Amino acid sequence: MITPTRLAWMLLAATAVAQAAPTAYRLDPDNTRVHFEVLHFGTSTSRGRFGGVAGSIQFDAAARRGEVSIEIDTASVSTGLAPFDSVLRRADMLAAQAHPKAWFVSRRFVFDGDRLVGVEGDFTLKGITRALVLRTGHFGCQPHPQRQRELCGGDFETELKASEFGLTYALPFTSDRVRLVIQVEATRD
Repeated sequence: MITPTRLAWMLLAATAVAQAAPTAYRLDPDNTRVHFEVLHFGTSTSRGRFGGVAGSIQFDAAARRGEVSIEIDTASVSTGLAPFDSVLRRADMLAAQAHPKAWFVSRRFVFDGDRLVGVEGDFTLKGITRALVLRTGHFGCQPHPQRQRELCGGDFETELKASEFGLTYALPFTSDRVRLVIQVEATRD
């Protein structure tokens, strides 16, 4: 038998669970990019970006948790130099034809108090998956100035070893260390 007190506790618990549900966001492809940097011939830094980025975020600030799924179109690589872009798309580099997508998937957001400081997950490139931690430079949510939806966005960065993903063609003429800088904007579903 459910007593009035027990019913009140059950309703309170159900309300707390409902209020703690994460909010769903869709990445804005016009304002989400993945940039990369790699030292070239030990002299200068080659830079480029991937423009074809899609994905979603589940975020619950109160519970300090979230999930993210980002899909990157490997053929969208752009350095501003078309011949170099063609080299990067080749089978011995990004293998854009055989592996048209790369993914970052995370179910662990790391907080310092109320501030998001990192996102831990797995990055898959050329069918190879490795653990990857994105460090947060800035992250925030606010009402979108032109739409009737909430907007969340931020800047993240990380480093990976190209050789761990089979990108060894240009080694040792380019650095094995690749810096990724990611800008993300997402609107509430």
